[in-house]
Amino acid sequence: MKALVYHGPGRKSLEDRPAPRIGGAADAIVKISKTTICGTDLHILKGDVASCAPGRILGHEGTGIVTETGVGVTGFRVGDHVLVSCISSCGKCEYCRRGMYSHCVTGGWILGNTIDGTQAEYVRIPHADTSLYKLPAGADEEALVMLSDILPTGFECGVLNGKVQPGCTVAIVGAGPIGLAALLTAQFYAPAKIIMIDLDDNRLAIAKDFGATATVNSGNGDAAAAVMTMTGGVGADTAIEAVGIPATFELCEAIVAPGGVIANIGVHGAQAPLHLERLWDRNITITTRLVDTVSTPMLLKTVQSGRIDPRRLITHRFKLGAILDAYETFAHAADTKALKVIIDVQG
Repeated sequence: MKALVYHGPGRKSLEDRPAPRIGGAADAIVKISKTTICGTDLHILKGDVASCAPGRILGHEGTGIVTETGVGVTGFRVGDHVLVSCISSCGKCEYCRRGMYSHCVTGGWILGNTIDGTQAEYVRIPHADTSLYKLPAGADEEALVMLSDILPTGFECGVLNGKVQPGCTVAIVGAGPIGLAALLTAQFYAPAKIIMIDLDDNRLAIAKDFGATATVNSGNGDAAAAVMTMTGGVGADTAIEAVGIPATFELCEAIVAPGGVIANIGVHGAQAPLHLERLWDRNITITTRLVDTVSTPMLLKTVQSGRIDPRRLITHRFKLGAILDAYETFAHAADTKALKVIIDVQG
């Protein structure tokens, strides 16, 4: 089969690999139909994710068709159309029983990280019964690829951890796909203000179209002052970090209101300063989280009902044979105006 393979920082290639085989009773093999590229894949290519070794097939998002199941799989059959969760969960260990599927002792974020992932024609899914979701008949697979990772990540790590409430002020630092997913799902809770902060005017315009009440271009270094002006000198009740670099985390520290929450989503590959000299007396909560995907069933219903439309995040489409071009497009989003790219694997 064809697969996108990581060969160390800055190196990747599309190459032939053996198709995966059932390795355990709980496994399923899925023939991937649609997949995408995540910002986390770019972090891997930067060398920020030490657990991902050279030789790994990347990708942790996608939809497809079950082609084979292990003898212990009871919830899925050959021919089922499924959504692949970015998090694999056994459903039985202590962490899974607490709803922390991201820390499953035999799962978690393993696809495209510690085992081969979804940027390939086929993928092996461990713990298939608790790591796949059946797609409704006639479902828009492109839209539902967004439920593999970015929608639950934006919602759980940003909105839920950030304790977004009716009438509050939310500031989201980073208007990329994850930040926009947080913007879309924050509106479930009717905040009074959602301020989107980014360097890219195109992405800020999209954020405005998606429901942001105000936008700030942080390129001039005055973003914190602008947010303070917009909030009457108080700051944001919830500051969501959706980039993963020190400067954006520090910005969240500068704009969070007393009693507020800094909800980190970004994947950080470098140390970020923690300004306790400013925050120690401000009753601030700082949260971190790897998405658990506990919200996926709810979000699936929300998308199917038309309450939110994740297709709006898709800007580019490629065939699997052009996935290297897709990476270039996604990695240079400021020039290409890319948000999410869809990879049509079987087309």
